[in-house]
Amino acid sequence: MPRYAVLEHDHPYLHWDFLLEQGEVLRAWRLEHPPEEGRLIAAKPLADHRKLYLTYEGPISGNRGSISRWDSGEFTLVEESPTRIRIRLAGTKLRGEGQLEKDADPGAGWRFIFREV
Repeated sequence: MPRYAVLEHDHPYLHWDFLLEQGEVLRAWRLEHPPEEGRLIAAKPLADHRKLYLTYEGPISGNRGSISRWDSGEFTLVEESPTRIRIRLAGTKLRGEGQLEKDADPGAGWRFIFREV
């Protein structure tokens, strides 16, 4: 099964990187808050990350702060379209369904919501 990680990242301000394994890379989004049951969170797509971030904790080169693992585990892709990604998460903290959804407003970006099931 593919893996995921949620990393607490302190640069340039405190946020959480949500990473999904896809082949040889990690798809990535910046979350403004840690995932919580039923909370709608702004999610900004980031450039793909290297897979080493599934297990790495510590400083990031180039004075880009440091990261620590907030959660990690495996996921199952339930649905994917250009405007929505639904996944089933089986992690240490997150056990349920997560959804990334592109906002209808073209300039608004993405949103993430998690629900325990």
